[in-house]
Amino acid sequence: MAPPLRLNAVAFISPQNHPILIRTFEKGDELKYHYVAHTSLDVIEEKINDPTKSNKCYLGLLYAMDDIAAYGYITPLKMKIVLALPLTDSVVRDEEVIMTFKALHLAYYHASSNPFIRLHDTPVSVGSTKWKRFRQKVDEISRAVGGGGVPS
Repeated sequence: MAPPLRLNAVAFISPQNHPILIRTFEKGDELKYHYVAHTSLDVIEEKINDPTKSNKCYLGLLYAMDDIAAYGYITPLKMKIVLALPLTDSVVRDEEVIMTFKALHLAYYHASSNPFIRLHDTPVSVGSTKWKRFRQKVDEISRAVGGGGVPS
């Protein structure tokens, strides 16, 4: 049996390529995961602009770097979600990654359905109390998947 996924970070990026939330679950590596989120945007743009690719939301493995693997997902409204998973010798099953993305997408959908929250806020306003429930839901998903880390 394959070990459960472990999330190192989750990034939510607006259709205009502005980070909405970058949640890290590894202490001291916040800047590294900001870099991962931003470099993932180039690969995501490449994949969605390729006419031979289908219009699936799940973009698969974007790239692997040092000790992490970045996976991508794009919603029908062009909201991008990037997962950073640790590189291990075990096989990462696409089904598990897709289910994680769907749970994160649903959490964002519920948070953005709140009439008192402005969509595509700046990262500073995402830290406000209005987005607190969304950050908690992302943390719950990370723990359920097997992240268990303390969010930064």
